[in-house]
Amino acid sequence: MAEEPVIQEQENVDDLKKAIAEEKDKADSYLASLQRSEADFRNYKKRIEQEKQEALNWTNAELIKSLLPVVDDMERAISMMDPAVKESSWGEGFKIIQRNMQDILRAHGCSEIECVGKPFDPNLHEAMGYEDGEEGVIISEHRKGYTMKNKVLRASQVTVGKGKPAGANANK
Repeated sequence: MAEEPVIQEQENVDDLKKAIAEEKDKADSYLASLQRSEADFRNYKKRIEQEKQEALNWTNAELIKSLLPVVDDMERAISMMDPAVKESSWGEGFKIIQRNMQDILRAHGCSEIECVGKPFDPNLHEAMGYEDGEEGVIISEHRKGYTMKNKVLRASQVTVGKGKPAGANANK
């Protein structure tokens, strides 16, 4: 009969060990769940910050896009000025305003698309016509194009070379 309490105690110890192991498994499960939740929350915060920044960039891009016709008009006005007016204080002031606007555009990541003499790229350029010249190469620019943070705000309007005229190869 002395063995019965020992067996009972051994069973109690085994039950306690089993209960402890189950509770440890639960604790490990809760810890893993908490760690996943923390990681999800950090990722959520990063995603929200990124979305806010993208929304701000898009808003800036829309504002800059609406100012581009004004920039074009200023350039046209300066190019059409009488040379005497260009050299006057009024003309110089106008050119300073134009440079300031260009500086503001650059400060916001907006830059002109270089195109004359470059191969035509439909992602950056809009063909307005074709003329004799090197095939697929931009001959002239009608309206400047702009990019902002590696995205096209406005494509350049250009004239593209369609190849040499038929008589050009006969002389060679």
